[in-house]
Amino acid sequence: MRPQGSPQSLEERRRRVVALLKQELSLHEIARRMGCHASSVLRWRNALRTGGLAALKAKPAPGRPARLTAQQKARLVGLLREGAMAHGYRTELWTTQRIAAVIDRHLGVRYHRNHVGKLLHQLGWSHQTPERRALERDEAAIAAWKRSGWPRVKKTPHGWAPTSSSSTRRASS
Repeated sequence: MRPQGSPQSLEERRRRVVALLKQELSLHEIARRMGCHASSVLRWRNALRTGGLAALKAKPAPGRPARLTAQQKARLVGLLREGAMAHGYRTELWTTQRIAAVIDRHLGVRYHRNHVGKLLHQLGWSHQTPERRALERDEAAIAAWKRSGWPRVKKTPHGWAPTSSSSTRRASS
């Protein structure tokens, strides 16, 4: 498993190991000081002997390269901030299907709707579920009913409470 940190910070860690190796400390002592396993120190020492300092250079993170460049991601954020209605949709609700279509239309890159969520997470956006409320909802009438009607229909002063702690019936005598 790849350790946490940027490739540059991991390279710096290996360079600190090289400095400790030059002090002729044991592999276990170096590992204890660096907070890693002695086998890692051994691997880095052998790489240093065979390939020199170039063998300890930072390598790019593995994985497929991003399909959108940094400029395209910035443009996507701008497109999303314009709102869904500005892109021809009837509501302001952004769905992953809609975002995938906007990416394809404006940036020329096809994304499956299931991967759009990952992309949005990388951009610092989170998915939101809109509250479902009736268009006819009257907040003032609801507040008035809570003040006058709710206390009248409530069964107990403190709200609902079970009448018995036992979940079974009492035995008949």
